[in-house]
Amino acid sequence: MKPWDGRFSEVTHDLVERFTASIHIDKRLYLYDIIGSIAHAEMLEKQGLISEEEKRKIVKALEEIKEEIEGGVFNFSEKLEDIHMHIEARLVEKIGEPGRKLHTGRSRNDQVSLDTRLFLRHELKQVEEELLELMRCIIRKAETEKDAIMPGFTHLQKAQIVPFSHYILSYYFMFKRDRERLKNALRAVDAMPLGSGALAGSTLPLDREYLRERLGFSRITENSMDTVSDRDFILDTLYAFSMIMIHLSRLCEDLIIFSSDEFSFFKLPERLLTGSSIMPHKRNPDVLELIRGKTSRVIGDLLSLLILFKGLSSTYNRDLQEDKEALFHALDITKASLSIMVLCIKEMQLNRKGMEDAIQSSYIEATEIAEYLVAKGMPFRDAHKTVGRMVKECERRGIKLKDLKIEELKSFCQLFEEDIYELMDPYKIITMRKTTGGASFREVEIQIEREKAYLDS
Repeated sequence: MKPWDGRFSEVTHDLVERFTASIHIDKRLYLYDIIGSIAHAEMLEKQGLISEEEKRKIVKALEEIKEEIEGGVFNFSEKLEDIHMHIEARLVEKIGEPGRKLHTGRSRNDQVSLDTRLFLRHELKQVEEELLELMRCIIRKAETEKDAIMPGFTHLQKAQIVPFSHYILSYYFMFKRDRERLKNALRAVDAMPLGSGALAGSTLPLDREYLRERLGFSRITENSMDTVSDRDFILDTLYAFSMIMIHLSRLCEDLIIFSSDEFSFFKLPERLLTGSSIMPHKRNPDVLELIRGKTSRVIGDLLSLLILFKGLSSTYNRDLQEDKEALFHALDITKASLSIMVLCIKEMQLNRKGMEDAIQSSYIEATEIAEYLVAKGMPFRDAHKTVGRMVKECERRGIKLKDLKIEELKSFCQLFEEDIYELMDPYKIITMRKTTGGASFREVEIQIEREKAYLDS
């Protein structure tokens, strides 16, 4: 039996039933459908629309249905389309007439919005906890390795010397912004839609404020026509997930590159790597590559819904059924990817010698030498040109900047003094940096202590 059988004289075609069914996707919402239905039954009894005995039977039966689903004995069928109709049909089967009263003043339009919001309210907090654990791992790694140094890169070319801790903290701050995006998505989710009906509310005396308080929302939605088609909160959620995945993907790219034999800055434990089916010597960072690859699919989830929503007429359209597959997919990938990255950051090992060798085999101190001349009074563009000439000469001779004797340095510029050789020491360069937020040991220590307090708050 269909809820709309009174209007129709023909049975729904089997192909239509299969095509419109979403139960294989939205059965995941069963718990929140039951929570919302119990609250709705309590409100109906409070408003005199059902009796106390009817409410008791409804609530008891809904709790039994929850046990059936969780026990794996509940029968799902495409003929009942979605989780809402499954639970309602089983309710009627169990208790008869009182079960038919549960849908009083309620549409599947506001019901699915409620279920999804309740689901996301829980899941967004879970994602935030995963994200916070990753942020804590980064802080611990930065603190443990705060005196390690490495080349910083632009255009994947050695650029300037940085503390490893400053480098890894750059991802911490990306994820910190992601946490704010999750909070923004949670604020968008936190509105109670039930009572909006199909699109116009109800002539029955429904108490939406009771439902808001009973279900723990901070506010009720304000326009019933907007409410039943509003999926902005899902788009906000998918945007937050996409940004998390983009940042994870960038970190994966770095770890893949820097753990390769060509760099050998980092090493990942073998239990997080895989081998080759043909090349015995290989240890492949497959999990990092998969996170990088799956990022495109999460971005695709966001784009698919943006495209879906852009041409819909007002209020509910069945196109909106497609929102949950993209949402659930993006959620699962984001949570799994965060968990994998936590392991990678916890267990990665640094090759300090390899990083320092990469510094010594370059002209990476050139920028600081130019700034040395600026501090002596030379215009920066002139200093830039002077040091560029020095690098060119060193390349021609196959030596490093530190190999130039003081008289050779003075042949490029008379402003050079013996103190220039302090800038040939990578650790001295890092110590001498003065900029707030810059790549210095002092700034790293300040940031670590500040962010530890933030994570504990």
